[in-house]
Amino acid sequence: MTGKPIIQAFFDEPTNTISYLVADPATGQAAVIDPVLDYEHSAGEVDTRSVETILKAAGDAGFTIVWTLETHAHADHLSGSPYIKAKTRARIGIGEHIKDVQRIFRPVFNADDLKTDGSDFDHLFADGETFRIGDLEAQVLYTPGHTPADITYLIEGSGFVGDTLFMPDYGTARADFPGGDAHELFRSIKKLMTLPPETRLFMCHDYKAPGRDQYAWETTVAEQRTTNVHVKEGVSEDEFVAMRTARDAKLSTPRLLLPAVQVNIRAGRFPPADANGVRYLTIPVKLKGGAEAGA
Repeated sequence: MTGKPIIQAFFDEPTNTISYLVADPATGQAAVIDPVLDYEHSAGEVDTRSVETILKAAGDAGFTIVWTLETHAHADHLSGSPYIKAKTRARIGIGEHIKDVQRIFRPVFNADDLKTDGSDFDHLFADGETFRIGDLEAQVLYTPGHTPADITYLIEGSGFVGDTLFMPDYGTARADFPGGDAHELFRSIKKLMTLPPETRLFMCHDYKAPGRDQYAWETTVAEQRTTNVHVKEGVSEDEFVAMRTARDAKLSTPRLLLPAVQVNIRAGRFPPADANGVRYLTIPVKLKGGAEAGA
């Protein structure tokens, strides 16, 4: 380790998302992890207040944002990374398997403009790759299962796990999205649990587990190993997959999945404007039963 990062969390209650500002105290260089663009689905309106809050915090502290990092292509919020890049010239990074997610969803949205080589992003991280935030050393762990592209950022004893894990009293991420796999999710979690027990783990979401009145987003490897309600020590892979599969079958589709995915696989950018200058999101419609006859 070269130093201890300064970590500031920003909770977005409408999407239950936690974004992070991670800074090197020695150089003042910083990264933002999983920033949220405020989006009102019913009105088709976007706002940047959440990102502006992070930018103000960085400015007040004298930090220079050099990275905006995505743990995966989120299905529950739209990414604020392009706005951060426009304001700071930060580079947008994500795991290299975003290409797999782009290939899965390109036909779903008939997105002929979408490239499937990941080139909408500034950098695609490989498993085990290291990079720097000032003097801080960061390492990438490939942790698929929730999606084929999830990664964890390890920054000087702190892990930013995206949707792979939740707080120990809430459990683990779903694995039923296209390309998701509960077996892979289990193995990714076990990889995280081999980290030193004192490693701090920062969640991307919290929904307040039953009996808990406060939102929470920080835990440790030791706590996850011993108390995670889905995957603590002693739970086998087969047991976990059976539980996860049964649980996922009862979950509803995230409210913002369709707009979020088609924006986030483009590195947070909206589809190109039509001839009238307006940008449109595509909503695929599935007609069931006799609906086809009446459509």
